[in-house]
Amino acid sequence: MKLFFHGGGCGDSCCLRVQDLSVTIGSERILHNVNMHVHCGELVALIGPNGAGKSTFLKAVLGQRDYDGVIAFSSPGQRERRPRIGYVPQSPAFDPGDPVCVADLFACCMSKRPAFLGLSKAMRTKVLECLERVHGEDLIDKRVGTLSGGELQRVLLALALEPLPNILILDEPLSGVDAEGTGALMEMLDEIRKTYDLSILMTTHDFSILDKYADQVVLIDRTVLSQGSPQDVLDSEAFRRVFHRGGGKS
Repeated sequence: MKLFFHGGGCGDSCCLRVQDLSVTIGSERILHNVNMHVHCGELVALIGPNGAGKSTFLKAVLGQRDYDGVIAFSSPGQRERRPRIGYVPQSPAFDPGDPVCVADLFACCMSKRPAFLGLSKAMRTKVLECLERVHGEDLIDKRVGTLSGGELQRVLLALALEPLPNILILDEPLSGVDAEGTGALMEMLDEIRKTYDLSILMTTHDFSILDKYADQVVLIDRTVLSQGSPQDVLDSEAFRRVFHRGGGKS
């Protein structure tokens, strides 16, 4: 298992390279021979049926799952051993009656000061700065359990962007988000990657957003079956076979 940081070797931009990655859990091989190349500033969408290994792949990149193969990150001019990775898991469930507000959630994640003691002025200012990145300043005092799907994703994104990562990994960020919220969330992700020049790697079952927002689509079912532009992947025989489509885009 290798994850390493190296300078140069990818033109003038940073990149994530995955080479011959395999994951075995117990006696079951979940992934095998996965190869991928994500350039800085790209939004790459991972698609595939349930049980295809998409979340397992993300966990391998995050270092949360043992694997065989190579995961390498490169960026000219940086001396870090590892990239900074921001991660938003599949939306957690919060009790609507829970009194914890967004500001409390940030305080628990970013400060050693107990949340029940209240936010300091400096911490509240910091939280507002984080929420500003996702246009969510008005959410600071809302109870987490009352947030809509789109609002919760904004809050989780704001947490994942502090400190600013090199790579942002999102596991099904559109799950539980309505059509209007989906458009707003994708526009915001597009803005974030361009503003901060970071890579976004996300899983999704919503194929309607691919053509407009994804630079690259990777179809996974235990291994990479197809990758390339959204049009190339959605029109591929592998896509039609996996999703039992008769042809054309979804």
